[in-house]
Amino acid sequence: MSEQETGRAGLAELEDLPGGARAALEAVLMVIDQPATAEELAAGLNVTVAVVENLLAGLQQEYSGYTVKAPGRDADDLHTNASASGAPRGFELRNVAGGWRIYSRAEFADVVGRFVLEGQTARLTQAALETMAVIAYRQPVSRARVSAIRGVNVDSVVRTLVQRGLIEDSGTDPESGAILYRTTSYFLERMGIGSVAELPQLSPHLPGLEGIEEFFDAERM
Repeated sequence: MSEQETGRAGLAELEDLPGGARAALEAVLMVIDQPATAEELAAGLNVTVAVVENLLAGLQQEYSGYTVKAPGRDADDLHTNASASGAPRGFELRNVAGGWRIYSRAEFADVVGRFVLEGQTARLTQAALETMAVIAYRQPVSRARVSAIRGVNVDSVVRTLVQRGLIEDSGTDPESGAILYRTTSYFLERMGIGSVAELPQLSPHLPGLEGIEEFFDAERM
């Protein structure tokens, strides 16, 4: 099967999902912890680079507030259709050094900065608690891995946990080069335990997950 045929087959599979290929690409962009090239994204979605580039262009315009009839785009293009709302988002899709990733807009730097700084004295949100739990039980672990487990982007939450002193850099993954995170002594102090080995076992509270360690170990192979 040629590359074009493989790409068409992959695109057909994605179109069966809610939102189709465009939503699938968006889901991937929400969880990556470092910029990905169009080639890497295409390989992950099993479509051609041309399709991914069209999708990226459409998402980039949508996030910037363009309507369906965005300049230079065909309104009938099913893969690059942007939202008709016309309202810019608080985030944008950037191509940085050849890689694509979603970032908060520079115009909101002060707002985001105040939220992050003031958040240091606030109680942890449910999202932060869930992320903290994943890191505590799966450490050392990358942001991408935590995002995959939780199904949402955890970049901002991880930054908050680092600023709170609850987690820290634990080196890099030898295969992907991604930063790994682990809990700190301050975390142990706040939990009132001497080591992570004293964390309660989850399996008794989650029937059917007794083999969770074997599942993750097999997945890493």
